Amino acid sequence: MLSVARSLLAAALVLYGTAAPPEREQQRWVLTAINAEQAWTASKGAGVTVAVIDSAVAPRTPGLEGRVTVAPDMTSTTFDRAGAVPGEHGTAMAGLIAASGDKGGFIGVAPQARILSVPITVDETLTGGAIPPQEDLLSSRESPLARAIRYSVNNGAKVVSMSIGTYGVQKSEREAVAYALDRGVVLVAAVGNDGQTAYTKANSTSYWSFPAGYPGVIGVAAVDRQGRRAAFSSDNLSVMVAAPGVDVPVVKMSGALGSSKGTSVATALVAGVTALIKSKYPNLAPDKVALAITGSARARPSAGYDDKIGFGVVDAAAALDRAGELAGQQRGVAVPENKHFGAGEKAPLPSPPGPSPWRMWLFGGGVLIGLVAFGAAVTLLSQRNKGG
Repeated sequence: MLSVARSLLAAALVLYGTAAPPEREQQRWVLTAINAEQAWTASKGAGVTVAVIDSAVAPRTPGLEGRVTVAPDMTSTTFDRAGAVPGEHGTAMAGLIAASGDKGGFIGVAPQARILSVPITVDETLTGGAIPPQEDLLSSRESPLARAIRYSVNNGAKVVSMSIGTYGVQKSEREAVAYALDRGVVLVAAVGNDGQTAYTKANSTSYWSFPAGYPGVIGVAAVDRQGRRAAFSSDNLSVMVAAPGVDVPVVKMSGALGSSKGTSVATALVAGVTALIKSKYPNLAPDKVALAITGSARARPSAGYDDKIGFGVVDAAAALDRAGELAGQQRGVAVPENKHFGAGEKAPLPSPPGPSPWRMWLFGGGVLIGLVAFGAAVTLLSQRNKGG
């Protein structure tokens, strides 16, 4: 029997840093790997709020000051209005998404976006061997994640970043995902760090993690500095795209620079790219955003897709270009009022309903002539009979 307990999907997250100055050069390789700096010529995420469903974000973290709103803790149905205790994990994810980079400091992928911190704690023990475990069909039972997603949507988030996960499937979560997608909100989630478990090695596939496994959610895997799939990164069909997830620089609550690994950080990077797209093309539907990201990924597998890095490694600049193409396909072409489908002749007016008047006259004339001819023939025959 497999028994795994985890409070955050990125329990494997490692923050091991010193008080080294937050020099931009330390994160240069990550920005280059996802082509962020070229993307900034078109978008920096202005006007977009990204919900970070994770441990609470410390709002006074350097680079995030004045741009973080912290929601009540969603773990309980009785929201704690006093606020959750800030955590390093959620703060690191928020920094990767939206740190401003002021004065040459740490910079996020979408440095002009805002953060809605939606605190949540996930603590689950997996038992049994089913993949996925039996779905909870009790519609009255709402999970903390379902509450967090709905809260995010109802409070203005256009992107939801979820570096968390559990093994179970719940109806309330599927409904919350559908609720978000229907309102144009893009959901991004980590696929998990189970790539080296005994089950994965024995079965050549990892347990599915949720919410990454729900339809419509962009599932993110991790790659290393060379663009190779990280050994710990889960591999299954929930993987849509990959991003750096090994030795990724992050900002700590103190403002010091640390380092992190896990599909959590990869997810935050993809969420940042998503914010760039939603800023530039706010009306682009979630499925089109996902298509822009996956369709423009680099280092694509030879078969076009595999369950380890999905469609490839995210490329922010190329994703923005592809999003522009998709947004153009959504728009209709304006037609002047005096034109129809070009400069050609207008289509003829439709014929009035009922029989044609000309045909009626023709038919009536034919009948009249026939009657006259018949009368003349009868008269002629009558005269002949009299004469005979």
